[in-house]
Amino acid sequence: MRKQTSSHLKSSSLRPSMAWLHTWAGILAGWILYAMFLTGSVSYFREELTQWMQPEIPALAATPDALRTTQLGMQMLQEIAPDNAQWTIELPGARGNTAYAMWQAGDGFERIAYDPLSGKQYTPRDTAGGEFFYYFHFSLHYFPRTLGRWITGFCAMLMLIGIISGLIIHKKIFADFFTFRWGKGQRSWLDAHNAFSVLGLPFHLMITYTGLVMLMFMYMPWGRDAALTTPQERAALTAEMRARLTPDTRSGQPATLTPIAHMFAEADKHWGPGNVERAIISNPGDTTARVMLVRGNAGRISVSPHYMLFNGQNGNILQIKDQASAAVTSWGVMYGLHLGRYADTVTRWLYFIISLAGTAMVATGLILWTVKRRQRLNQAETAAPGLKLVERMNIACIAGLSIAMTAYLWGNRLLPLEMAQRSAWEIHLFFIVWGITLLHACCRPVRRAWLEQLWLATALLALLPVLDKLTNPHAMFVMFDISALTLAVAHGVLAIKMHRTRNRSAKV
Repeated sequence: MRKQTSSHLKSSSLRPSMAWLHTWAGILAGWILYAMFLTGSVSYFREELTQWMQPEIPALAATPDALRTTQLGMQMLQEIAPDNAQWTIELPGARGNTAYAMWQAGDGFERIAYDPLSGKQYTPRDTAGGEFFYYFHFSLHYFPRTLGRWITGFCAMLMLIGIISGLIIHKKIFADFFTFRWGKGQRSWLDAHNAFSVLGLPFHLMITYTGLVMLMFMYMPWGRDAALTTPQERAALTAEMRARLTPDTRSGQPATLTPIAHMFAEADKHWGPGNVERAIISNPGDTTARVMLVRGNAGRISVSPHYMLFNGQNGNILQIKDQASAAVTSWGVMYGLHLGRYADTVTRWLYFIISLAGTAMVATGLILWTVKRRQRLNQAETAAPGLKLVERMNIACIAGLSIAMTAYLWGNRLLPLEMAQRSAWEIHLFFIVWGITLLHACCRPVRRAWLEQLWLATALLALLPVLDKLTNPHAMFVMFDISALTLAVAHGVLAIKMHRTRNRSAKV
């Protein structure tokens, strides 16, 4: 009897503790987590977003020949940087339409885009494209990179705590997945939160944990430092995780680079046709020249590097790397699961949809916090300043972020092409608009602010295909247009539901 009583007391005290932890872990990190989830979701189509934001570059009907594209890039680099220490040619995959030729310049690289079919240099508009959303989702912006990653990492840790504590709180969470009560205020938001949580529960756990593992050496370097005690050992681990070719000291003896067709034939024989993603040539025109062909990530989960290294003079194979240590393989699998680079079209859409479910999970949790506390108020009571702040922040961070992200796309088409620092101003516009949505949320009644921002997001998304046709009548981005219209409908439905439902937060 005493054992049963003790067990009951532990159970009864555990759930309230976990509920408190779940609530405050969510509210402290919720706004940043929402932004991370939403921008991370669209990042699964960052290549397609970049193509839409650079309409000057024509689409390709099929993936171009990798050998021919590399030869064109090498011809271009021979004219631009013949004595450079290293050339790199990035080849377009099935989702790309541009090849890039790069050469060393100081501590970094210079890069030009070119047509993989003709070798003609492209001069597209200056834009960060979909890369902005990708880097924002784990580094934020305007912060030093390390600080931004620490902030997002801390929020991801709170997310992991929130998921685990949520599982402990809800004894019947899987049964609740099939329960939804429309128009019941707090209960409806709780049902929605549970449904979105359970819908992608394994994915939410995976994406949160693997996101932390990707930057594990920054967050928890002590295990590596204890196991690898010398700088040489740590450098060897880094080299195993990256496909990098460090140029040897030039001999000063000129030598013609052997034709690379033989090297590509060896790569196709070893990996199968069409798997080369990048070609790196060190010390071109010198007897110490080497060529590295790097395999892409398509069709394999792990992103641990696979490459073939050739002697640049005679084409002999110097090294084939297809295996990695258990530690690097584990890291590569988790990295690959998070990025989804292995995914085919259907799998990528599943990533996107379940990521949006995670976004909705965070949003419904934030709204539930405010609805629950406002329903506790009597008619005569005034909401506490903290509740008012959270309500306004919810509006700006949920509806306002949709407006800001769409404004970023509008800015891409409307800012002058010759504008100085144009790419930076597209990003500035994103944050300016986002800030305006917060100001608007603070100046308007809560319910009206929600409706006005949701309808504005609906209009901006619905008109994106129109803007596309007006500013670039020859381009065809059918899937982009369908996606924009679908998201517009989703925002419009939310606005209609909010308009029809009694909302106690209308009184502020």
